[in-house]
Amino acid sequence: MTPAVRVWRVRKNSTWLDARLEDGGDTNGVELQFFRDNTLISTRRWPSREDALAAAARQLEELRLAGWNTHW
Repeated sequence: MTPAVRVWRVRKNSTWLDARLEDGGDTNGVELQFFRDNTLISTRRWPSREDALAAAARQLEELRLAGWNTHW
């Protein structure tokens, strides 16, 4: 496994959320992880990096519509 890589970060008030990808190798797929203030709150494994990135993009769009702002 490779270390998790941040895909995006959003902030609202004094809270931030991160989406991170952790590649488990060719046979294990990719894990999409969500963190709130550096605490893991959700994880899901996807068969490919492209699938995981698409899911992260959908989640980011929902958060933006709810008033969260991107922040790196």
